[in-house]
Amino acid sequence: MKKHKIVIDTDVIVSALRSRDGLSFKLLSMIDDERFKVFISVPVLLEYEDAIKRDKTNIKLKKTEIDDILDFICFIAEQRKIFYLWRPFLRDAKDDMFLELAVESECDYLITFNKKDFQGIETFGIQVLTPKEFLKVIGEKI
Repeated sequence: MKKHKIVIDTDVIVSALRSRDGLSFKLLSMIDDERFKVFISVPVLLEYEDAIKRDKTNIKLKKTEIDDILDFICFIAEQRKIFYLWRPFLRDAKDDMFLELAVESECDYLITFNKKDFQGIETFGIQVLTPKEFLKVIGEKI
């Protein structure tokens, strides 16, 4: 069975931490699953941390709990260093760091709710999927 390579956009991480009811939470809770491998870079991790710790996110977790989650993501994910920049490729410069990580990692999928923000990355052989679409790809019941 093929192990899918993925990069997860910040919006999915934030959504997962806001509520345990959604498919984002299901994906995040499965982050150490054998069917896929998550990739991370320092810029992406810093973006996660910045987004999660903003007051307006409505995430009801303690700072120590957030730090533990980020530490676990770092432990599970394969870390990559980015030595080149594909900028500007996407409309939002913050999204380019996810594209760069996905290209460097030779990922199959970039998981996001904002599919329109990643238009054109198919050029690099990367599909953009929502958490629901990805969970279906790996055979999860929705």
